[in-house]
Amino acid sequence: MNPIDHYLETHLDESIAELSRFCAQPSVAAQNWGIAEAAEMTAEMLRRRGFRVEIMPTGGSPVVYAEREGRNRDRTLLFYNHYDVQPPEPLELWETPPFEPTLRDGKLYARGVSDDKGQLVSRLFALDALLATEGELPCNVKFVIEGEEEVSSVHLEETIRNHAEKFAADACIWEFGGVGQDDEPHQVMGMRGICYVELSVQTAAVDTHSGLTGGIFPNAAWRLVWALNTLKGSDERIRIAGFYDAVVPPSPRDLELLAALPDPSEAYKQSAGVKAFIKGVQGGVALWKAALFDPTCTICGLTAGYQGPGSKTVLPARATAKVDFRLVPNQTPDEVLRLLRAHLDAHGFDDVEITCLGGEHPVKMDPDDPFINLVVEAARPVYGVPQQKIPLSGGSGPGWVFHHYLGVPIATAGIAYPGSNIHAPNENIRLDLYLKGARHIARVVQAFGLS
Repeated sequence: MNPIDHYLETHLDESIAELSRFCAQPSVAAQNWGIAEAAEMTAEMLRRRGFRVEIMPTGGSPVVYAEREGRNRDRTLLFYNHYDVQPPEPLELWETPPFEPTLRDGKLYARGVSDDKGQLVSRLFALDALLATEGELPCNVKFVIEGEEEVSSVHLEETIRNHAEKFAADACIWEFGGVGQDDEPHQVMGMRGICYVELSVQTAAVDTHSGLTGGIFPNAAWRLVWALNTLKGSDERIRIAGFYDAVVPPSPRDLELLAALPDPSEAYKQSAGVKAFIKGVQGGVALWKAALFDPTCTICGLTAGYQGPGSKTVLPARATAKVDFRLVPNQTPDEVLRLLRAHLDAHGFDDVEITCLGGEHPVKMDPDDPFINLVVEAARPVYGVPQQKIPLSGGSGPGWVFHHYLGVPIATAGIAYPGSNIHAPNENIRLDLYLKGARHIARVVQAFGLS
């Protein structure tokens, strides 16, 4: 057996124990729960591996930065990860408590075990194997590990911009990665952007009796519903003037890559319990194109009036809605905010307030970049096949910040699978994929040191 693989096989239990301790530490950015403790735990894991570590303050959660020199001093590989996790609610849907990591049926269950603590620790595990078998790392390695990814990385851009020289590297491995429905490894070469807003309207000082005032007072809930109704039609097209002006359609190369992907339509329907897709999409390339290259406007939540058990006859004085816009190249969050404000004003809803809760630019890599190909091919001896190339992720992240300020190509490689339940109750990883993910990363670092 390859010495690196032998090390990983024989030390898996130790790595899972380390990951379990990490996942037992809450680190919910949205609730500022356990953040400082998780940052220190992250830093200590890196110090134990000989990295020089800084815990860098920001306007919110600190960034943990680490670096260690390797055999090839002319090549530097940067890993981006995050130590914050999503809120665990609804707690009643967890089979075991979210911050009590539990092994069952070859899987480890915990909040953040896949997104993103397992991804980080599996990479440290890969470096352990390289250090144990080679005595040094094949190249220089840096880590930038933030604590606000789950709240749109609100302070990361400033940190990267102000410390671009410190974080300088030749290439970057992103925080996520994994396999598809048939365990085929995926290379996701970009991310959609996001503009996340809260829309709110106040029509009175207090809630009032719906019988006494329903015929004479304005209703905040209806007011907001009417405003939301102007944003998108039943044909699913977003009605904000100018919203599509900057959209760049998929290139012929993008469509070629989409055509090579398996059709996920039946798996999507079964996993989510839906009968059909919107816009009449059937599957195949059309489904991939709609899922990745169409910008969206999604109502994520609505709040107004009384929502407890039984009835309470009130007329709501205030109503709010959480709305996210997923953006594609070359849309920007700032422009979408400007267009949204102009749209609401033009439709008579200047009383609807917009609070921006976060925004990120879309980013897209060259699918034929040499570093992308290096990571793709490094998967072959681990999975039996190279990674399948996917032009974009439907999700979002601060990839543009790294690509723009550091100029690095960004590749993905990791341990997630479609049943990981990321952001949901019973989040989990498969131990077999955890091991494969570490084997893949070890080969990426080796190959990069020789490139």
